[in-house]
This record gives sequence, C-alpha cells and structure tokens, in this order.
Amino acid sequence: MPLPEDSPATTDAAPPPGLSRLQRTLLTAAGLLALFLGVLGIVLPGLPTTPFILLSAACLARSSPRLHQKLVTNRHLGPLVRDWEANRSLPLKIKCLSTSIMGGMVALSAWQFAGRPGLQALVLALGVVGCIVVWRIPTRR
Repeated sequence: MPLPEDSPATTDAAPPPGLSRLQRTLLTAAGLLALFLGVLGIVLPGLPTTPFILLSAACLARSSPRLHQKLVTNRHLGPLVRDWEANRSLPLKIKCLSTSIMGGMVALSAWQFAGRPGLQALVLALGVVGCIVVWRIPTRR
C-alpha cells in the first residue's frame, strides 16, 4: 500500500503541542518497548505481535513523528500499521492466520514442556491471553 504524498506519515511535523519533554521521552520509550515486544512476539508463543506493533505506532505518532514514519515505511511492519491507521480494524484473514500460527507455536512449546505441568499450563494460558487480545481488535470483513 503506497503512501500518498500528503500522508501525515511523510511529513516531518513536530510532536503535537502540549506534551512536555518528559512526556515525549516516556511515550517514545513506551513505543520502542512495545515495538521490541511486538518483534519478540513473532517468535515467542503466546506473545501477540499485532497489538504491540499498533501500540508502538500510537505512542510514536504522539511523541516522535520521525520514528513513526520509519515504522510506517518499514517493509515488514509498515503495511500492518498503515492498514490499521486507515481502517482501525484487522481483516478476518489476518486474525485467523495469527491465531493459527500462535496456536501452533503454543502447542509446540507445551509439548516441549512435557512432564512439567506448571509450565505447560503457563504456556497454554499465555496463548489463550494472546488469542483473546487479537480477537478483541475490531474485525473487517
């Protein structure tokens, strides 16, 4: 999805007025932490990627237009962020795909913890939480 020339993501505007330097710093830190957790969620079962990437985009949009623009134009994560900012929902196909991949990784992880019921229960519970988070996001058909 190409960016229109007048898109807010292509401008180098200053952060919104009314934010102190401390607020901008905290929002930027929160955005970078959410981005890190989102990227980690790609490989860790039970840790959802999508909500963390979207949280990162929201924090960076308020605190650092330059970093927000880098996220929006990223080859791998940019389409998700641009689609969210345009529609405020996720396609059903993406929800099903993310749930399937997450379910497979959670099952594999639980299987790896055979003989450790406490860890298996934790992995399964985190997988359920991840699925709940993904399915609470509005669905676009």
